[in-house]
Amino acid sequence: MKKLFTIIFLIFSLSSWAQNTALFNKATEAYNAGDFNKAVEHYLAILSSGEHSSSVYYNLGNAYYKLNKIAPSIYYYEKALLLNPTDQDIKTNLGYAQNMTLDAIDTMPQTGFAKIYNDIVGKLHFDQWAYIAVACVVLFVLLYLAFYFLRFATQKRIAFISSFAALFIAIVAIVFASLQYSNYQSDQPAIVFDSEVPVNSEPNLRSQQVFQLHEGTKLQVIEELNDWYKIELSDGQTGWLNSESVKLLKDF
Repeated sequence: MKKLFTIIFLIFSLSSWAQNTALFNKATEAYNAGDFNKAVEHYLAILSSGEHSSSVYYNLGNAYYKLNKIAPSIYYYEKALLLNPTDQDIKTNLGYAQNMTLDAIDTMPQTGFAKIYNDIVGKLHFDQWAYIAVACVVLFVLLYLAFYFLRFATQKRIAFISSFAALFIAIVAIVFASLQYSNYQSDQPAIVFDSEVPVNSEPNLRSQQVFQLHEGTKLQVIEELNDWYKIELSDGQTGWLNSESVKLLKDF
């Protein structure tokens, strides 16, 4: 019975993969032909099947950008960047889309420690650090075994030192992966989709309006109350807005 379920699962997976590949090719053809609405339709169909990949999100961002739809363009570029944070093409096109937004929001300067942390730990996604950790643990085991089986003292010494160097790197990678995962869990970015949305001092319509935001602006959701989000901007400003005005990026 287990084998039957396995076979059915494999057949379903292959069928889904083939269907998504066909949709991706159709979307690419439509995009190259200038039919960006049709390209969006095909890419969204891939997402509706449950597949999430940086390439699909990136291409969706490109298609929406061509349609001058800034908010969804930035939204899908940002989603692509979540899955592939080191991709320079995504960063470049995201920058082009962000240049078309109305809100000019400064970024708070980083402290020396925060800059070093982001330059080192933030270079890779938490799963990439995890892969490095696993690879180094395997290398540690292999080198440690080599230490026992090698005959010459020099070779043994090199294998011994190298094995513990690999173990040290594995421990560091595990720590970095843990830190990155913790940051990922606490981070709740969102994109404004309304053309203009008021931000209030309290989660109700009677409270004072403190500022306005426009489509495409990225913010952090730090609290939720009924139909309201408490948000924070990169310059430190905070306030409350209606949750229907924004779309969360981490809705995979």
